[in-house]
Amino acid sequence: MATSFTFTISDPEGMHARPAGKVVEKAQSYKSAVSLTDGDKTVDAKRIFGVMGLGAKCGDTITVDIEGEDETAAASELEAFLKENL
Repeated sequence: MATSFTFTISDPEGMHARPAGKVVEKAQSYKSAVSLTDGDKTVDAKRIFGVMGLGAKCGDTITVDIEGEDETAAASELEAFLKENL
């Protein structure tokens, strides 16, 4: 069973290079699979080109799906991380 949550980006520049890199680094710290969805596009949150290619802008609501052995902790920590950085 996967865990998911939504997050609305409030950074005026959206998911630009610096926060995207941090998101990837944070996602890579978990054993679980982490994906981001914006509209009809879903990407692997552990790959920088995917996250950058998402093109998430300020005001976009993304869905974060996490599936794996540490998904509960990953969801909680990723949500806090996104609130602090985006």
